[in-house]
Amino acid sequence: MSKSSLPCHRIVAKLGTNLLTDSTGQLNYDIMSKLVTQMAELHRQGLELLIVSSGAIAAGRHKLELTKELKGNIPYRQVLSSVGQSRLMQAYERLFDKHSITVAQALITKTDLTDRAGYLNTRNTLLALLELGVICIVNENDVVAVDEIQEAKFGDNDNLSAMVANLVDADLLIMLTDTAGLYTADPQQNSDARLIPQVEVIDAEIECLASGTPSQMGTGGMATKIEAAKLATASGITVIITDGRQSNVILRLVAGEAIGTCLLPTSSNLESRKRWMLSGLSTRGKLVVDNGAAMALKKQKRSLLAAGIKSIEGNCERGDIVNIYDTDGSHLGCGIINYSATDIKAIKGCHSGQIASLLSYDYGAEVVHRNNLVIL
Repeated sequence: MSKSSLPCHRIVAKLGTNLLTDSTGQLNYDIMSKLVTQMAELHRQGLELLIVSSGAIAAGRHKLELTKELKGNIPYRQVLSSVGQSRLMQAYERLFDKHSITVAQALITKTDLTDRAGYLNTRNTLLALLELGVICIVNENDVVAVDEIQEAKFGDNDNLSAMVANLVDADLLIMLTDTAGLYTADPQQNSDARLIPQVEVIDAEIECLASGTPSQMGTGGMATKIEAAKLATASGITVIITDGRQSNVILRLVAGEAIGTCLLPTSSNLESRKRWMLSGLSTRGKLVVDNGAAMALKKQKRSLLAAGIKSIEGNCERGDIVNIYDTDGSHLGCGIINYSATDIKAIKGCHSGQIASLLSYDYGAEVVHRNNLVIL
């Protein structure tokens, strides 16, 4: 990362639960005030910002004077979120009002973004708020969305922040937490652990370093942050993971100071349709391809033919989006299939000239055309 200012105009800041709450689970207004002051300064400079904020469940738990050990089922935590979300927004409203900045709230579910129209509607709303100079506070709609609370799959706010950055074509995603970044080992267990200042490619080694259990108060650990960063960097977005408690950390990052772990984009900015495809929100199945096909997709930008397909999973239909993997389990990308899963099972491994005789119809030689492919 350069020492000069980062070339960014649109920033998504993800603020984690452990950063925004103290040891009792109460919102830490001192930390929140410092972060808001920094974002207000960037806003004054003409930069555009969105915030993906955790803390609603913790705020609700504190308001109801309940301990985190009491109960743990999904409806109970949804109640906590419902109580805490208003308190979280009230805090942001008061803090940004001191800087004469209007805030808005957007509660998003995975279902909202699954279809192309919902994706574009959400995108257009967020972009309109940015154009009006409004700072939007985004969160998962926990009251109706089960994914986050149940298994921290898509719904954890790490992945949500990457999705929001993807939605609005952000230049920079800053993930602020209570740790300094990604280390070579667990710094709490290994005194020789070193902070990794920069990651050019998120490979299996990086994913292994990030593996671990979710944090005590939040739903995401370093593994979910790296998972989220993989989506964002593939969409041309720079990602920085660092400790949000450091003095003026946001201002220093935007000024180009190397703090925490910077994960570099692996592609130029993707157009909106490809971003939607890559998000994984609408994938319906999984294709596994052989080594030859994997090479053709990655190196030669070729279409995917039936001959290179080893297997397919899922009840997907023609026109659905599927994830594409090689035989080693590496995720190559995604694409829109020209044939249903049933058809693909019948033609996999076969020459394109055999398709018509095997199926009694022919939608073309390409199972996935290169124009409908997004390769990581």
